[in-house]
Amino acid sequence: MKDKLLEKIKQLPPLPESAIKIEAIYQDPESSFMDMVKVLESDPLLTADILKAANSPLYGFSREINSIERAVSLFGMGAIRGFALASIVKKSFKLDLSAYGITNDQFASLSQNQVALVNNWYAKIDRLMLNVLSPASFLVEIGKALIAQIIIESGDKDAFKAMIVEGKIKEAEVEFIEIDTAEASATIFDHWRFEDSLISTIRYCSDPSKAPDPETKTRSAILQAVRIAIPLNGVVTDESSAEAVACAKANGLDDAALLDAINNMREVQDQD
Repeated sequence: MKDKLLEKIKQLPPLPESAIKIEAIYQDPESSFMDMVKVLESDPLLTADILKAANSPLYGFSREINSIERAVSLFGMGAIRGFALASIVKKSFKLDLSAYGITNDQFASLSQNQVALVNNWYAKIDRLMLNVLSPASFLVEIGKALIAQIIIESGDKDAFKAMIVEGKIKEAEVEFIEIDTAEASATIFDHWRFEDSLISTIRYCSDPSKAPDPETKTRSAILQAVRIAIPLNGVVTDESSAEAVACAKANGLDDAALLDAINNMREVQDQD
């Protein structure tokens, strides 16, 4: 089953030209704020997706963000890059998350809430870290798309789903596929030649203690806490909140700031 997953990754089509341009601008130290704006504005569908994400009530802006230039100025190039790549990457996959017992809308909510939480948690602590954490939190779950495909094709959907319902997500993935979502996602982005910091942050978020250096360990621990806080259906609970805060504290992170960010998110969810 692991070989089937790796084969599917090898068969993934190249990223669209828009993604390649976005990455080239982001990685070029000579590029400017407006270079990113111009590339994004050249794709009306991508612009619409980014503005929809930026206008989520989870970010708490009182006025509508109605231009890419405004979005980039508020969120920064790193976060908007995350919004853009998430939109582009997810369109590269046939999404059927029924093996996980969730709808495509719930899967979208999962990613959107994770990136909102990491932004609200770290915007005032270390904004530069969001250059990696924003896209990582948006993209970390994409491995589920391929894992679900293989599970459905193999006829193991019911057995797999039974473990998922019991909350044994990683255990189910390892039992049936031999690797978990984080490793699958990291392998996908390695195939597409994303930068090492993004790949390693995702790869080690299931077990930050295995990270090869302190910076990666910190980023992976942050991502781990965010994934714990936001369950599979995208809705924070008392249990997931407490577990995430404990995870953050155990890794030496600002657990009080995380709790504040989670509580703010829960208030927005309750209003919805």
